[in-house]
Amino acid sequence: MALNKLELFQKRRLRVRNKLRAMSNGRPRLSVHRSSKNISAQLIDDANGVTLASASTLEKDLGLAGKNNVETAARIGATIAERARAKGIDEVVFDRGGFLFHGKIKALADAAREGGLKF
Repeated sequence: MALNKLELFQKRRLRVRNKLRAMSNGRPRLSVHRSSKNISAQLIDDANGVTLASASTLEKDLGLAGKNNVETAARIGATIAERARAKGIDEVVFDRGGFLFHGKIKALADAAREGGLKF
């Protein structure tokens, strides 16, 4: 059964999401999306279906538009942790989607942990 890259990505994304759903215990989900030019993170309350906080390289005040490297991912992780702490959120579940936990995704997660988020 030869699967292409998109099908493998979608399988990973569904597998990760189903595991998170089972262990979330009402904690918000820190969802990460990475494209070829930008990276973004959102804190999502799945029970109510609302976004609690977000950070992206597309935000003008961060001055990171169009940059997508490990240092930028770390800055986004620190920013989302700061915004989560301002809203009183300490514990989250990390949703890497279908992305491998390596490079930019790992840098974002490590920076969020250093900023005070527990996952």
